[in-house]
Amino acid sequence: MRVVHVLLLALVAAIPARAETITVFAAASLKDALDENVKAFEGKAGDKVVVSYAASSALAKQIEAGAPADLFISADLDWMDYLEQRKLIKTDTRRNLLRNRLALIAPADSKVSVDIVPGFPIAKLLGNGRLAMANPDAVPAGKYGKASLQALGVWKDVETKVASAENVRAALVLVARGEAPLGIVYRTDAAVDPKVRVVGLFPENTHPAIIYPIAETAAAKRASAGFLAWLNRPEARAIFQKYGF
Repeated sequence: MRVVHVLLLALVAAIPARAETITVFAAASLKDALDENVKAFEGKAGDKVVVSYAASSALAKQIEAGAPADLFISADLDWMDYLEQRKLIKTDTRRNLLRNRLALIAPADSKVSVDIVPGFPIAKLLGNGRLAMANPDAVPAGKYGKASLQALGVWKDVETKVASAENVRAALVLVARGEAPLGIVYRTDAAVDPKVRVVGLFPENTHPAIIYPIAETAAAKRASAGFLAWLNRPEARAIFQKYGF
C-alpha cells in the first residue's frame, strides 16, 4: 500500500502546473514597453499575461467596481493611494517601478520652436488651434501638464484652448493626425510615434515627480507575483529603458 501511495505522489509531482492568465491594468503610456515585457515573460514562463490599457483614473475606478485585475500599474501615486486607502491592493507588494518626463509635442512637420520657461508664449503658438492633453482634472498626464503650466504662469492663457482626451495616448493621436498643433504627453509616448516631434521637455521642478507605482490587487491570483518579480529583473528594466523610462 505504501508503494502505491509513493507512486501516486510521484505522478502528481510530475503533472505540470496549470498555466494561469494574469490580468494587468496599466496606464496607457506603458503600452509599447509593457507589451514587449509581456512577450519576453511569456517566452520564459508558463503563464499568460493580458493587459488592459487606459487612463490610471479609469482603471482605478474599474478595480474599485470589482473588475478582475491582478496587477495595477498607475502613472501617478494618487490613484494607487486611492486604491490603497480602500484596501483594494496588497500594500506589501506596492513599489515604485518607473519614472518619466513630460514633453510638449507638435506634428513632425511643424516648424514651431520655443523654450519652456516661465511665461513662454504657448497661447500664441497655438493660434486658433487647441492644446491636446489628457483630462487635466483626473488623468495623471493631464494633471502633471496642468501643474506645470500653472507653475510656469501660462495655464490661464490656455485653459479654454484645451482639447481634453481620455488618456495620454489619445492626446498623442490628436497631434499625430494634425488635429492639434501642440500637445502634452510623456517623453516615452513621443518616442514611439514618428508623426510627432518633441518641442521641449517641461522642467521637472514645475510638476510632481512622474512616478509609476505597481502593486498586486487585493484579489490577485498567486501567479501574479511571478510577473511582478519579472518586471524588476535586469532584462525587464532594459526593455523599459529602451523606451525611455
